[in-house]
Amino acid sequence: MQDRRSEPRLLCADLVEVEWKDTSGRRRRAVANLEDISLSGACLQLDVAIPLETIVTITHPNGELTGTVRYCIYREIGYFLGIRFEPGSKWSRQQFEPRHLLDPRRLVGRPKKGTTSGKAG
Repeated sequence: MQDRRSEPRLLCADLVEVEWKDTSGRRRRAVANLEDISLSGACLQLDVAIPLETIVTITHPNGELTGTVRYCIYREIGYFLGIRFEPGSKWSRQQFEPRHLLDPRRLVGRPKKGTTSGKAG
């Protein structure tokens, strides 16, 4: 699947609550693992599938983010959902910082552990 985000995606791990309405209009809730996040979207792992274009609310300790399901794929351990945040519902690190957060760009150019950088002598 091609990544079409225009801003950096940060890898993360934290539990969030997700709420949506099913096809019959009944309100549903589930706990999801937040896999990655950016200003305009996130990837969630859930035990249940949520249909494309469903509006979801992601609740975190300091508030909520609202978005639309863009993809839902089953992979060995659960369903992975791509969420595009609604206009006016952008993520910010100041509002919510997931427990485990990693910017992969910080790893680029670092020497591998156990190797040395520079000239051999």
